[in-house]
Amino acid sequence: MNKAMVFKITGIILQIEALLLLLPALVSIIYRESTVWSYLIAAGLAAIFGTLLRFVTKPKNTLIYAKEGLVIVALCWVFMSLFGCLPFIISRDIPNFFNAFFETVSGFTTTGASILTGAQLDAMAKGNLFWRSFTHWIGGMGVLVFVTAVIPNMSDRSIHIIKAEMPGPIVGKLVPKVKDTSRVLYLIYILLTFAQIIFLLCGGLDLFESSVLSFGTAGTGGFAIKSTSIADYSPYIQWVITVFMLIFGINFNLYYLFLIRRFKNALKSEELWVYLSIFAVSTGIITYNVLGSFNGFSEALRHSAFQVSSIMTTTGFSTTDFNLWPALCKTLLIIIMLIGACAGSTAGGFKVSRIIILAKTLKKECQRLIHPRSIRTIKFEGKALDTVTRHSVAAYLAIYVLVLLSVFLLISVDNMSMETNFSATVACFNNIGPGLDGVGPMSCYADYSAFSKIVLSFAMLMGRLEIYPILLAFSLKTWSKK
Repeated sequence: MNKAMVFKITGIILQIEALLLLLPALVSIIYRESTVWSYLIAAGLAAIFGTLLRFVTKPKNTLIYAKEGLVIVALCWVFMSLFGCLPFIISRDIPNFFNAFFETVSGFTTTGASILTGAQLDAMAKGNLFWRSFTHWIGGMGVLVFVTAVIPNMSDRSIHIIKAEMPGPIVGKLVPKVKDTSRVLYLIYILLTFAQIIFLLCGGLDLFESSVLSFGTAGTGGFAIKSTSIADYSPYIQWVITVFMLIFGINFNLYYLFLIRRFKNALKSEELWVYLSIFAVSTGIITYNVLGSFNGFSEALRHSAFQVSSIMTTTGFSTTDFNLWPALCKTLLIIIMLIGACAGSTAGGFKVSRIIILAKTLKKECQRLIHPRSIRTIKFEGKALDTVTRHSVAAYLAIYVLVLLSVFLLISVDNMSMETNFSATVACFNNIGPGLDGVGPMSCYADYSAFSKIVLSFAMLMGRLEIYPILLAFSLKTWSKK
């Protein structure tokens, strides 16, 4: 393994994080808050440590293979979370390390699970509120995708970094060069974020609120700046966020096709129509079941569409306490928590594309039992799927279930209800945020022990990076000379 290149890129990431920490410092200056020093100190430490990592060894070559790509992504995200939590600790808004680390990991992984109570959130400094939401935006598209776009002389093998950081089973180059692919992705991401900010400004919000809510939506994260999440905002604001959550849950490759005017190819996407169909059917079922709890059909539809969009895209915003909804609605929400949104989006979950591939594979196996000699090709998005892709999806399902059950078992050492523990596991591993019962939309994760918070933090990291990078980075064999 090219360890020198691993350390160099990790160092570059920390230097970039040091620069990003200056933005909340600027917000603190604007609002005349003493938290500015927390960010300057954290930025200084990140810059120093990043510089040491970057120049401690000189790489003999810049080649990055799949192994290096996976390890780089995992290490960068862990180190970013460690340095990113420092401002919360130094400012004393979240003085406990385990709480601050959990909150920061939740931010970068776009989970939105929080240890803050309503009173703590309402009392938090503006600079810290900005940083919480900005971590969503950073983690949504992936900071390493950004690095690939801006660092000169990056090897074209950096596609391995993009594959490790972008969620989904199939990641390729939109344009011939990886650097240009990264730039296209970030351009689309920035344009969509600015579009939402403008729509929210038109709804009467100030620039600060419009920005932090857009950061949370774009990264499908869900950190709000009010203890009531999105409940106190107008119906217009709620509908805007609903629509943009859906938009950011769509594969960004399709937006590129729209940009180059290949509209027919984009609209033929099988994953897109399954994704929208799941949203429409789930919204319809929940609206019918909660109709009596709201003042009319339009209000029931608005809250149902918002929550389905929020949960399916793994954002985690809420407009109402869905923990009080009928059992059918809560069960449906758990199911779409597990499914998630599209591959190549900023959302988490198992991904709609994998569900489609698994369903088609199952159908083929059933047909093979009936007609053993028949030869059938499985197609996805108009292309024949190779055996490797189908096997990798099946393998991911197996390890996905294994990790899910392992996390569920580990956090069960705390004296919490089974519904709380299971929904917390699903919500963290799928990067959603709120769960049910003790971790519902009106509750938080503060009651979990330090051990469980660390377990759930790594569950969030594994969910965002799709398991393999974390397992590989923390395997002794990875660092062995043999």
